[in-house]
Amino acid sequence: MKKQFLLLLLLVVSYSYSQSVNDYKAVIVPLKYDFLKGENQFRLNTLTKFNLNKAGLVSFYASETIPAEYNDRCSLLYVDVVKENGFLTTKLFITLKDCYGKIIFQSITGKSKEKEYQVAYTESLNEAFKSVYDLQYKYNGSATTKVQSSMQTEIVKPMSSPIAVVANVVSESVVVNTVVADSNLLYAQPTATGFQLIDSTPKVIMKLFKTSQPNSFIAIKDTVQGSLILKDNQWYFEYYQNDKLMSEKVAVKF
Repeated sequence: MKKQFLLLLLLVVSYSYSQSVNDYKAVIVPLKYDFLKGENQFRLNTLTKFNLNKAGLVSFYASETIPAEYNDRCSLLYVDVVKENGFLTTKLFITLKDCYGKIIFQSITGKSKEKEYQVAYTESLNEAFKSVYDLQYKYNGSATTKVQSSMQTEIVKPMSSPIAVVANVVSESVVVNTVVADSNLLYAQPTATGFQLIDSTPKVIMKLFKTSQPNSFIAIKDTVQGSLILKDNQWYFEYYQNDKLMSEKVAVKF
């Protein structure tokens, strides 16, 4: 009886995930995962994109210029690969998040006992993708406005619950920045603590850390620390230099 209940629960959860994932047009693949030292190390980002396409999902790298039909960032999912601690075992799982940082789908944990990193990571990631294939993804043409409206009405919680804060940041910045056209345009990639801003190279230009205010981030650019602040529908990087307050306009696409 207990096994039947668990099986039923798993089916219900899988069904709800697949329904949610089917609401989204495409997936954005980051250039680097937090547990790795470099971009596309061990070619895991390339492998992620390959598997997403194989599973039927349209995918783009975060640095790509994507077609106009995908310009609504809340119609997209954002993939991440997370490493779990394991003794003599490599463990990876996949998350698909919406534009507010909410997890829409989390895969099974792929495991490998191979000692060589390249082989172990590849084996673990491919195993984790089995549950992505099981979703049998097919875009249903559903608008994401229902997701946006539900998130915008959510009450902002204290700092111990950062997702609500991110929701407000994104919902306000989407309107501001989707129309920006600038050769110096920076692209925001979600991180565990906020965002990192990359150029088209791609190169990380600035790191952003969430604060209790949705329109203000702690910002670090090279060795300079300051704040990224939204003023008059424009983002500004403000910092002190020789006891003088400096303010630089920054074009950002969240």
